[in-house]
Amino acid sequence: MRIKAVQAWWVRVPIEAARQHRSDFGQVKTFDAAILRIETNDGLVGWGEGKNAAGSAGSYGALVHMLNHEVGPQLIGRDPADIAIIWEMLYNGSRHEMAAREGHAMPQIARRGMSVAAISAVDIALWDILGKSLGQPVWRLIGGRKTDRLPAYASGGWADADGIGEQLRSYIDRGGFRAVKMRVGAMDGAPQVSAGRVRAAREALGPEIDIMVDAHGTYTVADARRFVHMVADQNLAWFEEPVIADDKAGMAEVRASGAVPIAAGESEATRYAFRDLAVAKAADVFQPDPAFCGGISEALRIGTIASAFNLRFAPHLWAGAPCFFAGLHVCAAAPASFIVEYSLGANPMIHDLVEETVEARDGMVAIPEKPGLGFTVSEKFLEAHAQRC
Repeated sequence: MRIKAVQAWWVRVPIEAARQHRSDFGQVKTFDAAILRIETNDGLVGWGEGKNAAGSAGSYGALVHMLNHEVGPQLIGRDPADIAIIWEMLYNGSRHEMAAREGHAMPQIARRGMSVAAISAVDIALWDILGKSLGQPVWRLIGGRKTDRLPAYASGGWADADGIGEQLRSYIDRGGFRAVKMRVGAMDGAPQVSAGRVRAAREALGPEIDIMVDAHGTYTVADARRFVHMVADQNLAWFEEPVIADDKAGMAEVRASGAVPIAAGESEATRYAFRDLAVAKAADVFQPDPAFCGGISEALRIGTIASAFNLRFAPHLWAGAPCFFAGLHVCAAAPASFIVEYSLGANPMIHDLVEETVEARDGMVAIPEKPGLGFTVSEKFLEAHAQRC
């Protein structure tokens, strides 16, 4: 079995005005991703996804060009089952043979960001192919699954103090969730505004529902610390990305300033960044995004680091179907996983890109049973929304 063809598209799906929301990313009018198709010489097809924007909207022309014209040609003729070897080849670039011989990484200079986003897309697609070639779901190939369903939290929460309780309650009523996440931070202005929204949410939901908050890295250390103290009595499940991901020392300072667990990692790429988070004692929950951190392979390694440091693992899954399904398989096999993200904003890249129904029931999401990642791409939908790059 050899790789025969590699094709990536910038898929941009408009979101109808009634379902749009506004956050620190502005008015979100589209859902964008780089979707990758890898085909083997015996007709098997694997699907992957790469991301270079933390929000659901972004520009993907450069990443798609990289996949089609730089990464793709390196894959033609290779055995798609050589997943780890291909990962290291793409990561180390022109020095990959020396790195393999010497037994340590020698990455290319542009080793993070878009380079790893491209590797992520390839890695996810290769695992999909391997599972299909063996007639097995990916979770069985990476260690098995600890459960057939995982708890999920409803991810959304942009309404103001007057409406946040009703908005979050609608999530609970819709999918039976026992945990919800709301956005805070720069979108609100001063920390006390966010704190007021949190208090309104808690009053509306009562003490039994877990509430997570996500600042998207928009606070300064000082404001994040102020916010932690303002919500100290609200029993938050976690405070996500309080400050910019590049400021790990600042994040550690926020973590040390109060009792609210800190979650981080959607903006981090590779195991090395998560090692630094762990050593700095900057986070309690690791949140790698499979479409950005390095794919399924690297997410598994990051999960191992979380377990080794007695931390927890909850990947960032505000994404398209290939990333979301990849996250489900990883969580099924990862000892440190405990909950998955289920987006309640408009997400056509999950619900319309694939033919399967993706849903939460009683606050739980089922782990796929089909071979590979377990979904079927709607080629008609893909063709309708693929952009020319």
